[in-house]
Amino acid sequence: MTFQRARTEEQREVRRRAILDTASAMLGEMPVAAVTLNELSRRVGLAKPNVLRYFESREAVLLELLDRFLQEWLTELAEKLAARVKEGRPMAERATAVAEVLSGSLSGRVVMCDLFGAQGSVLEHNVSVEVVARYKRASLDHLATMASLLEKYLPELGENATFCSLQTMLTAGALPAYTAPSPSLQAAYQAEPDLARLHLDPDDYLKQAVTATLLGVLPRS
Repeated sequence: MTFQRARTEEQREVRRRAILDTASAMLGEMPVAAVTLNELSRRVGLAKPNVLRYFESREAVLLELLDRFLQEWLTELAEKLAARVKEGRPMAERATAVAEVLSGSLSGRVVMCDLFGAQGSVLEHNVSVEVVARYKRASLDHLATMASLLEKYLPELGENATFCSLQTMLTAGALPAYTAPSPSLQAAYQAEPDLARLHLDPDDYLKQAVTATLLGVLPRS
């Protein structure tokens, strides 16, 4: 991909989207740690200094990409909850359905979960106060949206809807590191099958973890 000099705001926005789309494609091929600014620049067809005109660092690119992924996921989550959870059903039944929707939708978004898990240790470093504050403001909005969705189908959660939302995301963010075993670990599992019990299936584990969290904070019958 090649670009002419961006002279208008519309052209600059096209370049920003191209950088984000290219980074997204790279994350489909490699882990977060392998995405470099040099390779991103090469693939997008811009010199590295030109990429830095739009994003101050690799981490700034990935933070904005994570924000985009979260927005898309929350839109999808609202649709799936509406289709799957029947209001007026018993509380435990609704909680189980919500947990199944959450776990299924998150386990299908491994890249987003990987980015979420990396935000504190990687993505929020090497960025300016302005960039990280903007991301955190958006994160608070996303958390509020997610909590509102949970409370819509489980009004019994009350103030615990925010806690359950955050706990779900923290669990989902931690899973990618454990669900793709290294070659040596895969060999160890083959040599000693009993060890494979420690290998986590993301959907099953998330479903159990989210269900336990929801039922743990809901009022007792």
